[in-house]
Amino acid sequence: QVQLVESGGGLVQPGGSLRLSCAASGFTLDYPTIGYIGWFRQAPGREREGVSCISVSDADTYYADSVKGRFTISRDNAKGTIYLQMNTLKPEDTAVYYCAAVLRSSYYWPLMSVTDYDYWGQGTQVTVSS
Repeated sequence: QVQLVESGGGLVQPGGSLRLSCAASGFTLDYPTIGYIGWFRQAPGREREGVSCISVSDADTYYADSVKGRFTISRDNAKGTIYLQMNTLKPEDTAVYYCAAVLRSSYYWPLMSVTDYDYWGQGTQVTVSS
């Protein structure tokens, strides 16, 4: 059974940093798993949007323009955990952050749409405010 559990959210001042974690179970983050992990966020009154994604097989990464250069997605295969390091946070980064997984190959890349993913975590709140 695939499960994703996010943690690491909280309140941070503008310019600060947070590292989100997504603990994955029910599958491994390396061979022979084929799939993708994505980080999404949803602010109040807005649609859920893709922030970043990583390919399980070759670790290719992709970032939304709004976070490029500030956020970094990574994984620890041994721990079965995907991270989102968020630096230089802005008030507009305030949202509930979700990790998501899809465990099959794709003929296109990147996978940054909600409909690309089959499994979702419960989300963790990130608030950027002074």
